[in-house]
Amino acid sequence: METPVRFRLSRGALVAVALLVLCVAPAAAASPWGLPLFLLPLAAAVWVLRVGVDVDADAVTALGAVGRRRVPWGELAGIRVGERGDLWLVTTAGTEVRLPVVRARDLLRLAEASGGRIALPAPPAQ
Repeated sequence: METPVRFRLSRGALVAVALLVLCVAPAAAASPWGLPLFLLPLAAAVWVLRVGVDVDADAVTALGAVGRRRVPWGELAGIRVGERGDLWLVTTAGTEVRLPVVRARDLLRLAEASGGRIALPAPPAQ
């Protein structure tokens, strides 16, 4: 079986999570009721480590912080580029699935990972 191509956030984003822990610690230490504040950096760490996109021989899987959406290649109608460069899978049923972490600049890598199932648009004529 072929190894899936993974698109994830940089693990460097965990530095920001560590800074958030340092910022939350004084407020959490001030009161026993402040301990739930540590759930904020925990949620941020889960988001950094989990959110992404997996592309394999069978499907494209968009991973959210708590869920996932798998779109088999046979159900993929195309890709839509959003206003801010975000990418959306368009299914044959007419629904759209946002690809977290992947942007328009990643289209070439996404097309390569798809094994030819996603074609790049031709450059504009000059």
